[in-house]
Amino acid sequence: MKRVVILGSTGSIGRQALEVCRWRGYRVVGLAAGQNLEELSRQIQEWRPLLVAAHESLHEELKARFPGLRLGTPEEVASLEAEVAVAAIPGLAGLAPTWAAARTGKHLALANKEAMVAAGPLLWQEVEAHGTEILPVDSEHSALFQALLGERREDVAELILTASGGPFLWEPEDLSQVTPAMALNHPRWRMGPKVTIDSATLFNKGLEVLEAKELFRFPLEKIKVLVHPQAYVHGLVRFVDGSLKAQLGPTDMRLPIQYALTYPERAETPLQNLPFPGVLEFFEPDLNRFPALAVAYEAGRRGGVAQVAVSAADEVAVEAFLSGKIPFTEIPKILARVLENTPSLPLTWENLFAVDAWAREEAKRWA
Repeated sequence: MKRVVILGSTGSIGRQALEVCRWRGYRVVGLAAGQNLEELSRQIQEWRPLLVAAHESLHEELKARFPGLRLGTPEEVASLEAEVAVAAIPGLAGLAPTWAAARTGKHLALANKEAMVAAGPLLWQEVEAHGTEILPVDSEHSALFQALLGERREDVAELILTASGGPFLWEPEDLSQVTPAMALNHPRWRMGPKVTIDSATLFNKGLEVLEAKELFRFPLEKIKVLVHPQAYVHGLVRFVDGSLKAQLGPTDMRLPIQYALTYPERAETPLQNLPFPGVLEFFEPDLNRFPALAVAYEAGRRGGVAQVAVSAADEVAVEAFLSGKIPFTEIPKILARVLENTPSLPLTWENLFAVDAWAREEAKRWA
């Protein structure tokens, strides 16, 4: 029986990963969560994990509800003996447990894009040293991963990520008046606040571009974005002869999650025979309307710790917008200012954590 640890178990990806584990009959040996007491309690009741990590404020109540429950850190959960770790703790908070899982030789079902954006080369060092694999969970990266299977790298002309366009693809014309409630009202998906706001600014797609650069190790200029409102084509590979290879399917995260958990096998799911949309549209993204995407590309061109800086700054800027401190249109401006002031340093673990802390303070100064 395959053993799995879920890092970020009470979030959207974590809950769907647990559903896939039910389908497959896997043993979930560890859960790492945040502050959602009731959801975590339901998960503990069902899965009886060997170790649980949760926010310290929940510890007393969890011990009262589950006498004998072992509590630890997310890194300790990530280090449990298992075949796969689902890395779904959002933001740079997910980096340390993802790193811990890589060091213990587990396959990484990676849903935490910030970890790859900030520390891609360093994570690859750990993964390759322990003879394991990184299997993408993001639907776009899973699509590219599948489209690249069996193909020669030298035959690839470009990787194309698709973006739904979020809630503000066409309107309102003036984005300066956007409220948090408007930005959180995504027309297609229900996600956590951070990811939903990033989708509204299209910075989420910028992070995915940087993730693809590090995950597949292709040059940045070979990675493009197309807006695709129907969200049925998740990723395309264009080859040097002009042909395209695409991965299509319903927008259901359980599909790429299961593929990452069962790879290299494909298993049946209850999601077969879902309807095909009648129209498929594709547009070039408007960088004047969504400047955060341009900032992400610039960070990728600069290299070093620049990607760490914009990822950290975005967490601060999004929080400031949600709390009413800054307007929506200020988010990409803060990212650009932090990027402009980011020191030119090579990517090491020491520099990564130092620049992460610096970028957060710098972003707070502008926010």
